[in-house]
Amino acid sequence: MDRGPGYAGDMAADEAYALVESDPAAVLVDVRTRPEWSYVGVPDISQLGKEPIFLEWQLFPSMAVDPAFGQKLSEMLAARGTSVEAPILFICRSGARSRAAAEAMTERGYVRCFNIAGGFEGPPDSSRHRGNLDGWKAKGLPWVQS
Repeated sequence: MDRGPGYAGDMAADEAYALVESDPAAVLVDVRTRPEWSYVGVPDISQLGKEPIFLEWQLFPSMAVDPAFGQKLSEMLAARGTSVEAPILFICRSGARSRAAAEAMTERGYVRCFNIAGGFEGPPDSSRHRGNLDGWKAKGLPWVQS
């Protein structure tokens, strides 16, 4: 795990899954868009007795950053009883939006915000396909598609 400026650090998807599994307070937040959740799939942590929080960092279809993201997520976390000390793991497609979300929530006072650097699908391979080199899918972690 690498510590990033402005948030607790980056971790691989399998490290993130292990943390969600081992720490009852850990929360997974998927910041991709609704179409990504619907067509690409979502992390499945139901076997751990948990559900991710789904909240777009960038609003589809404009892809503008949601100016209310921090407030919305703070309310969602409070509704779950999540402490500002709890590990909050952010995931997007490949790690860019989730890093920005981790930084934003750290600025709001959450002290253990982590970016899942490989994201859900990771970088494109030599055939320009995602999901093979790194990320949640490539690590063989549980996911579902609607």
